[in-house]
Amino acid sequence: MSTLAFYVHIPYCVRRCGYCDFNTYTPSELAISNDLSATSRSYIDLLIREIEYARTISTATSVPTIFFGGGTPTLMESHDLGRVISAIGNRFELDRDAEITTEANPDTVTKEKLAQLREAGFNRISFGMQSAVPHVLQALDRTHNPENVLKATTWAREVGFSEVSVDLIYGTAGESLADWEFSIDTALSLPITHISAYALIVESGTKLGAQVTRGEVVMPDDDQTADKYLLADEKFSAAGFGWYELSNWSKPGSESRHNMAYWKGDNWWGAGAGAHSHIDGRRFWNVKHPAAYTKKVELNGNPMQEQEILTPEQARNEQIMLQIRLATGIAKGSLSVKEEQALNSYVKDGYLLDSAWRQGRVVLSQTGRLIADRIVREILL
Repeated sequence: MSTLAFYVHIPYCVRRCGYCDFNTYTPSELAISNDLSATSRSYIDLLIREIEYARTISTATSVPTIFFGGGTPTLMESHDLGRVISAIGNRFELDRDAEITTEANPDTVTKEKLAQLREAGFNRISFGMQSAVPHVLQALDRTHNPENVLKATTWAREVGFSEVSVDLIYGTAGESLADWEFSIDTALSLPITHISAYALIVESGTKLGAQVTRGEVVMPDDDQTADKYLLADEKFSAAGFGWYELSNWSKPGSESRHNMAYWKGDNWWGAGAGAHSHIDGRRFWNVKHPAAYTKKVELNGNPMQEQEILTPEQARNEQIMLQIRLATGIAKGSLSVKEEQALNSYVKDGYLLDSAWRQGRVVLSQTGRLIADRIVREILL
């Protein structure tokens, strides 16, 4: 039975965070009302049209995961989000134990809203916590109250979410090691089953990028950022959260199945403005702006902007880049003799696990994760 995961993009936020370069839009940027209820209905109608189009293209029968990202999906009406789940289930075979996730801003949910999301079919939720330190949140242009994260995660468990995750960001300008440790400890005190921790990346075209270019903000050095990663890994592991991907830790059995589909190179359909898809080595992506998306979907249901077919070499390189991020690593047998020899020094220096190497696997050690990109370049040179 062939499978097809779904990613559903909701491109709306109340305001744009200074570090964010995702395909999102605020009501003022789109010249629409702050009351997004009408936008919710019309945008969801378009998503359903695209899902109908996906059914005509895909030969898949089974859908193991659905992930709603953004933007802020929880700005949409819960019953409208549920209509998307139903549309996918009506046109494909939704697995009985399908993982159905939504991202959420702690400030955009109430206990009633979370109960409505659970009733709509969601069983996993991921909150954008980022930090527990007010001055760090301010530097990130985040507006939520740190205390709301405890409320939101507690409510989520109370209304029946079995899987609750939080996202953290480290490496913000002005964030000390003590600040980061406080955020880690605060996250571990929450009723959660999964944690993602990402190093802050300064993207051009963002408010933060402009501040760094002008010298108004000075980012921490790589050594401090590495120390924060190692501290997080040690504390997460001690609390029972196992590392399974470069930036992700979970309780046993609580890994994100949807994200694992990306890292393993499975097929997925990205629905919504600017969403990307991958089916059998063909990548394609939708037009980015909601107005352009509306126009193309209303025309024939197909919002695709461009596509590319991966060559066998590109597909292999991508597989290596993605799967080496996983705790399972990659098979030594998938490497050439020259590539394998290039990695010998990394085994000797402790960046690759010697025990895994002797068993025929290339697996990053804790310190190896800090130089994962360098190791990938060594393989692909």
